Amino acid sequence: MEIIAPSHSQSEYSDILIAVKDIKNAIIESRYQLAKLINKQAVTLYYNIGEYISYRSRKGHWGSGAIKTISILLRQELPGLKGFSETSIKDMRIFFELWQSVFENRQSVTADLESPLLQTGRFIMNRQLTTADLTADQLELFFNVPFTHHREILRKTSTLNERLFYIGKCATEFWQVSKLKYALNEGLYEKEKIQSTNFPKVISEDKLRIKALEAFKNNYLFDFVDLEEDNDVMDEKVLETQIVKNIKNFIMAFGQDFAFMGNQYRLTVDEEDLFVDLLFYHRGLRCLVAVELKSGKFKGAYAGQLNTYLSALDDLVRRPDENPSIGLILCKEKSNKMVEYAFRNTTTPMGVATYTLTTKLPKQYSESLPNPEDLAKLLHE
Repeated sequence: MEIIAPSHSQSEYSDILIAVKDIKNAIIESRYQLAKLINKQAVTLYYNIGEYISYRSRKGHWGSGAIKTISILLRQELPGLKGFSETSIKDMRIFFELWQSVFENRQSVTADLESPLLQTGRFIMNRQLTTADLTADQLELFFNVPFTHHREILRKTSTLNERLFYIGKCATEFWQVSKLKYALNEGLYEKEKIQSTNFPKVISEDKLRIKALEAFKNNYLFDFVDLEEDNDVMDEKVLETQIVKNIKNFIMAFGQDFAFMGNQYRLTVDEEDLFVDLLFYHRGLRCLVAVELKSGKFKGAYAGQLNTYLSALDDLVRRPDENPSIGLILCKEKSNKMVEYAFRNTTTPMGVATYTLTTKLPKQYSESLPNPEDLAKLLHE
């Protein structure tokens, strides 16, 4: 059906177009926020159901076949219910058991197995997941990932850092399950961990090398930076200014062991000035950390520049009891092969990481979100 708009003056019509754009953006943002809320509630629900099932089935309260019977009766009680097959319920139990050490900061419910609340299951919807073991950014990414993705990640990973790596990829790059499965089968975590740094080659002390690998991520979420994500010509100085202005948030995203020493940190070599974009000290590693900010894709020349800065820091700033300085190049995107070539003959420890400025859906995906009525119906169900 064609809609014919009434006639307006040119200035009035321009104002109307702006209004339409603003309202459209508000609708899309509302749908996205509602979708995130629904996913958070669903993930929380599955975790708590997993807890309930785990304590009942593992403590000998139920015999064999109980979970299968629960699945059958649930679908009789709620015709059309999806996602609660016997396998899915067992996956919820695994989901709880493998994340329990991170989220269980409250008293165990084992002693409450006979309480009316636990028997009826009314506790499930009211128990929200909070933890001191994850940063606020990591927790947000956790809740943005659907349960189907969590299930695949748990099947193929063995460490918390590995889980968080794939969770971050799914949440910030909007991976479909098929892409996640491919990345898991290819061992993307191990490949990127090795290719994005030269730590395994240049840090000889085992404990220090492991600490260094754990101290840095492959991707950082800087959603506190007020810049357009799709700006192709982003000013690196503006990015630096935003980071310094929000240095507390930056360190929270970066890691709490980092202490900020300054931006545009001056190093004078034979009367020539060098300027490190951001300089930190890492208490756990006991070393200086130089961070270079790049607005585009990683280039091999960046490694040479950073190598010069690290050598100068070691000679001019590092104290005798400190470890060699480490460098990190933060860029919008990178080619692992280019990173590998750039680092192949370097002797100073350095790495490359990407950053993301927002977790909002890209424009090409936002239009495909279900409408508010469908989301409300799903939430009700």
